[in-house]
Amino acid sequence: MLESDETGGGPSPGEEATGATPRRQRGIQSIEVGMRVLQALTEQRRPLPLKDIGRLAHMAPAKAHPYLVSFMQGGLVKRNPLTGHYELGPGALQLGLAALQQLDPLTEASQEAAQLAAASDLSIALAVWGQLGPTVVRLDEPRYPLHVNLRVGTVMSLFNTITGRVFAAYLPEKMVRSMLEDEHRRVVGGASASFDAPEVQALLTEIRVTGMGRGLSMPQPGVNTLCAPVFDAAGQIALVMTMIGPHGVFDADIDGAAGRMLREHAANVSRRLGHGRSLAR
Repeated sequence: MLESDETGGGPSPGEEATGATPRRQRGIQSIEVGMRVLQALTEQRRPLPLKDIGRLAHMAPAKAHPYLVSFMQGGLVKRNPLTGHYELGPGALQLGLAALQQLDPLTEASQEAAQLAAASDLSIALAVWGQLGPTVVRLDEPRYPLHVNLRVGTVMSLFNTITGRVFAAYLPEKMVRSMLEDEHRRVVGGASASFDAPEVQALLTEIRVTGMGRGLSMPQPGVNTLCAPVFDAAGQIALVMTMIGPHGVFDADIDGAAGRMLREHAANVSRRLGHGRSLAR
């Protein structure tokens, strides 16, 4: 037998008016229990027999079965007629695709950036790939802002900034080469072949291996930088989260406390964008 439904409304008008902490809203208990069945199939990413679903959902197989029947009728689950195993159905795929289409990387990253800036007391910048290269679209500054030549709308150099190098490490090579040539013509003039330089390739390889970029007194003397990529559901780089602080105060160690915080917040955004693999080392 399924759990009885429990329903409840939101906070009372008095709670909203006074700003008091609202009570935890009650939902439909049977749906919450059924979600454990879907979560088991989602986390395993493979067809499962009934007994395994029950074990992973922390319920008896006989209790899990009615939920599976209902989910199959709604298209969220399907059953292999040969093995009898259950897996996510076409309805679950449509739900997932609809959710991904509604996601905005900047919106998802902004909350994490604000939290990271408050927790670290360092400047946090979000950069996306624009027509002229990496472009700052958000900047959260600490109580005592660091005086750097950085603001919303700043276009960053592809290889002379750590943020740019992180983009270069994960973007398609053809795109990076084209942007590098354009940047070199605008700033220096003439063609550039620096992408193939051994030291440049070594820098990009190091970023891919560690999963982050690091700069000491670069690109500005006395200022340290750590950068972490954020990936979307297709595994493509969506934006770069950059942590900036004064040399001597900001320990820009990838495996240090600040580096772990940055990696964690970037990974949180990637997961919300549907990226499957963890960025944690």
